Amino acid sequence: MGKLANIHPGEVLLEEFLKPMAISAYRLSKDIGIPQTRTSQIIKSRIRITANTAIRLSKYFGTSVNFWLGLQNDFDVEEEMIKLGSELDEIPVFG
Repeated sequence: MGKLANIHPGEVLLEEFLKPMAISAYRLSKDIGIPQTRTSQIIKSRIRITANTAIRLSKYFGTSVNFWLGLQNDFDVEEEMIKLGSELDEIPVFG
């Protein structure tokens, strides 16, 4: 069984919130007071969700700030682990 793809928080925003709730990226941007380009870039997995955006999304959707930051953090950690690859195997465990 292969490894699952790392899911960007923008994909979660699109697939679990915007599509089911029939909210456009434009409407979300206007409602939470961020540029539409930021929303589009997040949805396209091109930029990360910042603390500022996480706070706004959490207020709008009634979620916790840590939900959004946690998704972003998990994504970032997985990406770094992929980049480090076998280099991690060379780091000894202390003790």
